[in-house]
Amino acid sequence: MRVSVNYFFENTPFRIKKKTFVTSWVKSIITYEKKRTGTICFIFCDDSYLLDLNKTYLKRKNFTDVIAFDYSEGDRVSGDIYISVERVGENAKKFKKPFIEELFRMMAHGVLHLAGYTDSNKAEKLAVTDKENIYLKNICNLMK
Repeated sequence: MRVSVNYFFENTPFRIKKKTFVTSWVKSIITYEKKRTGTICFIFCDDSYLLDLNKTYLKRKNFTDVIAFDYSEGDRVSGDIYISVERVGENAKKFKKPFIEELFRMMAHGVLHLAGYTDSNKAEKLAVTDKENIYLKNICNLMK
């Protein structure tokens, strides 16, 4: 099986920087979760693109910041993670955080979904947020 982390862009001028560094961080999350990296695709897009996916595949009519389609097999983490760059920007303003921090939070969130975490109730959401905070601290320290 091919191991890779890929980056794609739909309907957005946004581009990820330091791909090699970010890829190493993504792989470290998977390793820390005691899983193996398969093929992960991050697709950065605008609100309308993600809203269409949300309506089509999840039958939801609201904007969202991240959707993960899980193709994992066994302990090998694989899937497509769609992130709305517009939602990331809005969330960054709302929570008074830097854009890049919110972006990394959404990336970690998507990876955690592929690693088997869910956030369908309050306890699960808290557990996922705690994990996100650990991984955010890790990348923020590495970037200094």
